Amino acid sequence: MSARNYKTVSHSKIIEYLEANRDRMVKVQDIDNYLKDTGIEVNNSTIYRYLNKLSNDGVIMKYVANKGEMSSFQYVGDSGHNCREHLHLRCVRCEKIIHLECGFMKEIENHVMNHHGFSLICESSVLYGICRECRENEKNM
Repeated sequence: MSARNYKTVSHSKIIEYLEANRDRMVKVQDIDNYLKDTGIEVNNSTIYRYLNKLSNDGVIMKYVANKGEMSSFQYVGDSGHNCREHLHLRCVRCEKIIHLECGFMKEIENHVMNHHGFSLICESSVLYGICRECRENEKNM
């Protein structure tokens, strides 16, 4: 096995955590807490390096944060989602991610290009709101 493909226990646990949380964005602190809960101590810079590698390999999506906020990451691995070609919705309550792979969004992209001369970069485009489940939970309270 080459050094490039070398998998450590921490790498395996990071992938395990990302796969288990594939429907939401996670932060390095979430991963660090999970690793500590499983008895693994890893420096945050090591986690960041591995997440950047996974992002470059197309296994996860990296969402760059606003100033003063940490970036978020989402596992896309073998999901069949081509996250670089569509927009995303993110629930501000539960952090669930919804992939907008419908034709209507393509119409919006075309409109923005044709009428405003602006080309969307979908891979880092996230619209924020409240998902159906969270709205229903709020109604029932």
